[in-house]
Order: sequence, then structure tokens, then C-alpha cells
Amino acid sequence: MTHYAQAIGLAFQIVDDVLDITATSEELGKSAGKDIQAQKVTYPSLWGIEESKRQADELIATAKAQLAPFGDRALPLMAIADFITARTH
Repeated sequence: MTHYAQAIGLAFQIVDDVLDITATSEELGKSAGKDIQAQKVTYPSLWGIEESKRQADELIATAKAQLAPFGDRALPLMAIADFITARTH
């Protein structure tokens, strides 16, 4: 479970960094573009947007693989993992 949590947590941050660049303030419900203005080092600033998305997808796949021993009991956790990369805000 620790590996699942670490992977989805990092994927969430990567997606959040990407959305700060690609989404509007209206979509996010908060100011967009703050990371660039603050010159923060983010995953997209290091890897670019497409590679950041790929890394997030890979982390989600890794997280879901950690749930295999739990079978159908892990379906809610798999849905949470899928939501992280599908979210738009």
C-alpha cells in the first residue's frame, strides 16, 4: 500500500504541475500559471508536458500493479488512481 500511495501522490503532483500550464483559471478554480511566474522548478519545466504526462501514466500503472494481490477489493483504489491522470482541475 505504501508503494501505491507514493506512486499516486507523485502522479498527482505531476498532473497538478501540467494543469497549472495547460488549464485555465476557470477550469482549475484557482490561478493558473503561478508556477511559471514564480519560476518554480516543476516536472514540466524539467521534462516538458508530454514526458510529464507519460511519467504520470507510468506511475499510475505502477500504483495499480501494487494492488493486484487485493483483487476486486482494490477496485475503488484503482478508480482513484485512474482519476488522477484523467482530472482536468
